[in-house]
Amino acid sequence: MRVTRAMRFGGPEVLVPGEAPEPVAGPGQVVLDVAAVDTLFVETQVRSGWGGEYFPVEPPYVPGGGVAGTVRAAGAGVDEAAWAGRRVIASLGFTGGYAERAVAPASALTPVPDGLALDEAAALVHDGVTAMALLDATELKPGETVLVVGASGGMGTVLVQLAKALGARVVGTARGEGKAALVRELGADAVVDASAPDWPARVREAIGPGGADVVLDGVGGRVGAAAYPLVADGGRFSAHGAPTGGFAPVDPAAAEGRGVRLLGIGDVQLADDAHVRLAERALAEAAAGRLRPVIGAAFPLERAADAHAAIESRNLVGKVVLTV
Repeated sequence: MRVTRAMRFGGPEVLVPGEAPEPVAGPGQVVLDVAAVDTLFVETQVRSGWGGEYFPVEPPYVPGGGVAGTVRAAGAGVDEAAWAGRRVIASLGFTGGYAERAVAPASALTPVPDGLALDEAAALVHDGVTAMALLDATELKPGETVLVVGASGGMGTVLVQLAKALGARVVGTARGEGKAALVRELGADAVVDASAPDWPARVREAIGPGGADVVLDGVGGRVGAAAYPLVADGGRFSAHGAPTGGFAPVDPAAAEGRGVRLLGIGDVQLADDAHVRLAERALAEAAAGRLRPVIGAAFPLERAADAHAAIESRNLVGKVVLTV
């Protein structure tokens, strides 16, 4: 079968198409015919050699932790009659998705509702689930103000829509008018161009002097650090994004002194059953037309290197998916 492997750590060019043996389902597993593959910015970071303490992978490896496809075969202990031929999404962990076929635990499968395309479902495998988990963890309430930092990205676009549906007042940051226009279209009450040097002051004007009840930082680094003072005393600050190379550096003691509850990516690490429950919610919202997965570009499996280059360019909005 066709796969794309990271042959070594480095730039996008290390992603090379090739062949691999057909996978076989073990006990409790299924084999999927993959139709679309989720991509994440963190996958480009790992491919470059970053994050070994979090993601212990060694080249050569097949990237890809989230897929959408059709169940092809089932292993021992799996009800094949119940799953064979069903359209599903699955979280695979961190490897194995850039392939024609993939092995997934049956416990990680979520059926895709009729009427929802598999590429749209793939776009929600991680970002839809994590966005749901973040809003649950921060306990965002109707009438509260939430700041979404990096609102035009894959998860940012989902967060804006879900937060608005909850009845929150949504302020987003995005770089450039094109991205800002998309965030407004998705329902944000105000959008600030993060390429402006004084963007924190502009956000302060948009959210009011008291600050935001919830800040969802999907960018990290210096941007996240600049966003932290914008959370209200007694509010919640989630430092879950690190595309800048690190999570937002926030002093826990200082946050405690302000009554700010800090959350991070560790607060949304989910067991299979919790992941499936949240995935069901995200897919149902998308199937009902209340959540729009934004796909900025799609590339065939053999062009995974181009997909990673597009992600790293930061010029696209929403998700990049691979199609098989």
